[in-house]
Amino acid sequence: MLLGSHVSCQGGISKAVGRAEEVGCECIQIFVSNPPRQWPVFSDEKPDSVTVQELQTGANSGSGTQQWRAKPLATSAIEAWNSAISASTVSHPIAHASYLINMASPKDELFRKSIDALVIELERANSLSLNGLVVHPGSFTESSESEGLARIVDAASEALERVAAGTCKLLLENTAGQGSCLGHTLEQLAYMVDGIGHSDRIGICLDTCHAYAAGYEINTRQGFDEMRKKMDDLLPENAIATLHLNDSKKPLGSRVDRHEHIGLGEIGLDAFRFVLEDSVLGKLPGYLETEKGIHEETGEEWDVINLRVLRELQ
Repeated sequence: MLLGSHVSCQGGISKAVGRAEEVGCECIQIFVSNPPRQWPVFSDEKPDSVTVQELQTGANSGSGTQQWRAKPLATSAIEAWNSAISASTVSHPIAHASYLINMASPKDELFRKSIDALVIELERANSLSLNGLVVHPGSFTESSESEGLARIVDAASEALERVAAGTCKLLLENTAGQGSCLGHTLEQLAYMVDGIGHSDRIGICLDTCHAYAAGYEINTRQGFDEMRKKMDDLLPENAIATLHLNDSKKPLGSRVDRHEHIGLGEIGLDAFRFVLEDSVLGKLPGYLETEKGIHEETGEEWDVINLRVLRELQ
């Protein structure tokens, strides 16, 4: 498995490549739009001030704020990125979409804004020749699960129809299931993938923390094997395209999305060993989304430590 991390784009998208190399990444995840004031702590770009659930209700997104506005990606930025990534050993670049996007929203204004924002991010990802754009499917808020799932299918289908096919796949991420967030079961993800179609342009990003928090007991051999069998039974072949490798601060089935450093959370090391050894999952690129910073005792960056822990399991 190629192992990497989400890396900051502060100072320009191309700067992320050098940062990835410095910590030993073999693959890289970035943001392709200017982050709003609320980003998860792993981004190293903005503080974690609200939850994904709060963002996706629209309570913090505003109707006319700059958070929804995106300037065109400058040609110079694209050229600088292409130069940096082509000269690097870092590969399999992907992006994570804005957490403001809520394809399941029953509010028409937020629903339309989410589709438009997704179109922009897909276009940007294609312009950078990225392999994928990871997006949380969305929260149905005051509607229902079935209505939310239908909205996601409609939103993703429209976005893909509006964007010319390129290098970038739309990758639906499984969620912890906090609040009314959809995508926390393999059944829900299978429904989305089947309904959206565009099989060559759609895939799934499997997050270990989210799977565990959603109730999949991936830290035991039996639990992991049960989840893998369900994946084979429900999902098209090769539907899982990428992995987010995160431990969990919260216990099994908590439905709370809180990432922890590898081996220091509730999941433990066995689950990551199972993933790395798996005949299918073990061949996919894996990206850390664990907290940035420096280990107080060793002085090492946490990305360096987490990548080393994973590599020692291979």
